Amino acid sequence: MADHYFSAEPTSADVRRTVQARIWGREYTFTTATGVFSRDRLDLGTSVLLREVPAPADGGTILDLGTGYGPIAVALAVEAPEAEVWAVDVNNRALELTAENAKAAGVEARVHPALTDGVPEDVRFDEIWSNPAIHIGKPELHKMLLHWLARLAPGGVAWFVVGKNLGADSLQRWLTEQGYPCERTASAKGFRVLKVTATN
Repeated sequence: MADHYFSAEPTSADVRRTVQARIWGREYTFTTATGVFSRDRLDLGTSVLLREVPAPADGGTILDLGTGYGPIAVALAVEAPEAEVWAVDVNNRALELTAENAKAAGVEARVHPALTDGVPEDVRFDEIWSNPAIHIGKPELHKMLLHWLARLAPGGVAWFVVGKNLGADSLQRWLTEQGYPCERTASAKGFRVLKVTATN
């Protein structure tokens, strides 16, 4: 069976390479590998998210959900030098790469790569950032989003980028129906940027 980027343990050979990305005005070189999401470049949806949403205000606890090799988590930690950033993924190779990329950027002390069950239960997030794994299927996607949205701190916000052709508009409606007010804040290159606000 071929690897998916949401495989826990990719079986493909771990072939490394580097990709360049410019995020919030800074240049980054990230190490990527086979068996992880968008290994050849910064994913277009991620690029839209990072271009359309300003860097966070400093401080707080932030979640990068589905971190891949860690470009969002690393950039968040660089831009917000007082923030603690949790970088969650199901793919162990992706988490290894995230740790490597955080170290290269000098933010390894504040970027915490973790499997889904590796985040302490008492951690609450001021912000969630995600280019969610739509291809895991709607039931699993909904379960994942509800799990993490429930851990937003009062007044917290979540930023999602979702392809229009992958159901962004229906997801926006569904989130609102679940009690999470959701607005579209941007639309570019076939992607929607959605902002969810915690109500508790």
